[in-house]
Amino acid sequence: MSGGRAEEKLRELEKKIGYTFRDFSLLKRAMMHSSYTNEHHLPKYECNERLEFLGDAVLELVSSEYLFRSFPHTPEGELTRTRASMVCEPSLALCAADIGLGGYLLLGKGEDATGGRLRDSVTSDAMEALIGAVYMDGGFTNAKEFIHRFVLTDLEDKKLFYDSKTILQEMVQAEKTGGITYRLTGEEGPDHNKTFLVEVWVGGRCLGKGKGRSKKAAEQQAAYRAILRLRKQG
Repeated sequence: MSGGRAEEKLRELEKKIGYTFRDFSLLKRAMMHSSYTNEHHLPKYECNERLEFLGDAVLELVSSEYLFRSFPHTPEGELTRTRASMVCEPSLALCAADIGLGGYLLLGKGEDATGGRLRDSVTSDAMEALIGAVYMDGGFTNAKEFIHRFVLTDLEDKKLFYDSKTILQEMVQAEKTGGITYRLTGEEGPDHNKTFLVEVWVGGRCLGKGKGRSKKAAEQQAAYRAILRLRKQG
């Protein structure tokens, strides 16, 4: 991606998140993966890892305050578990996917070719780096607003998604409709950038199909679709 094209893309990201940076270099740094700095022989500290470190702390504080206020009678242990599920890698990757963050990353050619833009570990780190960048540029209030808008939304749906295999298991056991089987039905793409296709079968019926970068992710998506289907039938 040329310099002009990269800037154009990042301006597009600003519009998408509804925040305009006073220091545009912070946004660029938030999107700069270590593979890009390595490839362009830039100092290591110019990649997004320092902003990610900061964003992680801001996210933890904002999500803690949100839970503290929203659930005034919930004990500390349960709040800790809920927060952990809200800010875990799959959850943040889901939030990143909602704004198409992978498409704005500055990656090295190798990382890009092997599917880095869709890798949960890469996009979730970039999400935290973006929070750090907003915090550095616009202060706590703007960072908090960003987190409430793009992370602390659709929590029920997100919980349903990343707990989908467990929730499906509980639903099937309650209904006594038979055992659950996940079947790998195919693989797409080269070895370094594979997509797995999975079906979930319950009592002789295929209830959902999923695809993902790993078998586990594909199973999770299949389970999620099966839950939605069972709920519609119920």
